[in-house]
Amino acid sequence: METNRLLDFIQLISTDGIGPVSFYKYLQKYGAPSEALKALAQKKEIFPRHLAENELKNAQKNNIKILTFEDVAYPLSLKQLNDAPPLLYVKGDESFLNYPACVSIVGSRNASVAGRKIASRIAYDLTNSDVLIVSGLARGIDSAAHKGALYAKDQLGPTVAVLGTGVDVCYPEENQDLYDQIASHGAIISEFALGTKANISNFPRRNRIVSALSLGVLVVEASLNSGSLITARLAMEQGKDVFAVPGSPLENKSAGCNKLIKDGAFLTESADDVLQTLALTQNQTLKTAQNATLKSKPLDFEKKEVNIVPKQKAAPKSVEVLNIIGSSGIETDELIRHLEMPTGDVFALITELELDGLITKQNSSFLSLTKQGLRSLK
Repeated sequence: METNRLLDFIQLISTDGIGPVSFYKYLQKYGAPSEALKALAQKKEIFPRHLAENELKNAQKNNIKILTFEDVAYPLSLKQLNDAPPLLYVKGDESFLNYPACVSIVGSRNASVAGRKIASRIAYDLTNSDVLIVSGLARGIDSAAHKGALYAKDQLGPTVAVLGTGVDVCYPEENQDLYDQIASHGAIISEFALGTKANISNFPRRNRIVSALSLGVLVVEASLNSGSLITARLAMEQGKDVFAVPGSPLENKSAGCNKLIKDGAFLTESADDVLQTLALTQNQTLKTAQNATLKSKPLDFEKKEVNIVPKQKAAPKSVEVLNIIGSSGIETDELIRHLEMPTGDVFALITELELDGLITKQNSSFLSLTKQGLRSLK
């Protein structure tokens, strides 16, 4: 992409109150990011150009690629999302982002030895069957899945890690060696700006990318309030297969997986269960995956004047959240207490409202309404 246009992208998505959904709405309305920036400058403070230039320089200095949805290497599967990341930071080999057959493996951070063992084994077997493993580099199941994939193919197996931090920030720090191996043999990606630290609200956003990149999501050990269930729900909404490893009903960390199976997820005990469900055989990729490029519809904003369809009214629970936040704002913990919902569900709801440009964070935990959010209450 031409440098000035890329800088326009960085400025627009980095401007306060602009999320993926509002980013694309501005592109629809004005046709080009530069024109959108001019229009926004009349109403609010724009992310400074010199900071966008610094972001690009830092990425180039650290061998990090910044992809936009216009780039050939941008994942076709992500383009299907209404809130596809306008920017995707990549450390490693970007060709893996359009791998024909991917499966995500997620689960408990506080996983048991048995849980880590089965996640690693399934990842190892799937990788040897030419299925790319995608996960989130978290402790527990994520780490085990990445390690299993890396150990496959004579310890040269690729894997992709999707981060809830900047792509240059390894979280948790204890996974630095694993981070380096993934960058060498696969790819590490993030939609967040360089240097972004771990923030609990970033991980539900990360999860939609984890599920979108894959043909299916496998959950290994998850409580009923686990963020892994958010990933599974997103996968279902995206029309993906969901797999779950069953566990003892006496174990809290098995409750989420057992519920998924009750709700229709595929009971999974080995890689063969995944391969059979996806109609895969050893060393043979899924035909529908091979034809994915034919089904992908790239985002198109060539026309300058586009009539934006009025957004449907927010769901009742979203309206409730906006009313609770109100004009004075609220701490995330206080919002959770008000709603009396599972923490994971609250963060997912917060993420959706943030992506819609209705709320924003003043710091790591304080939520406030944007101008658009305030207008929606009137």
